[in-house]
Parts: sequence; structure tokens; C-alpha cells
Amino acid sequence: MFFRYLIYIFLAYLFYRLVFEIIIPIYKTTRQVRKNFHDIQSHMQDHMKQQQQPRYQTSRADNKTSEKPEGDYIDFEEVK
Repeated sequence: MFFRYLIYIFLAYLFYRLVFEIIIPIYKTTRQVRKNFHDIQSHMQDHMKQQQQPRYQTSRADNKTSEKPEGDYIDFEEVK
């Protein structure tokens, strides 16, 4: 009877060590790695957006300068 209680206590101790020294640290590490990966990914997306913005702004500015002004003026050449 005494040995049965010792076995139960020993198994409870092993279960305690399994949970608090292996399972919980793995869970915390996995959660931290996922968070860091997500942060790096969002940082890279923000960086890509910042790189793409000036390109679009310059192309829009070039298109505006190449447009002909509207109004009564008609460009023509004299035919001789």
C-alpha cells in the first residue's frame, strides 16, 4: 500500500516536471516565435509599401506634365 502511494507521488512529480519544464516553455517559445515572425512580416510589408509609393507619385507627376493644356488654343502648322 505504501509503495502504491510512492508510485503515485513519483508519477505526479514526473507529470509536474513534464508540464512545467517541457510543455509550457515550448508553448511560450512557439508563441514568441510566431509573434516575431508576424512582426517581421508586417515590417517588410510596410517597407515594400514605402518603396512603391514614390514610384507611383513620380509617374503621376510625369503624366500631368505631358498632358496638353485645355482651352481655346489649337496647335497647328501652316501649310504652304
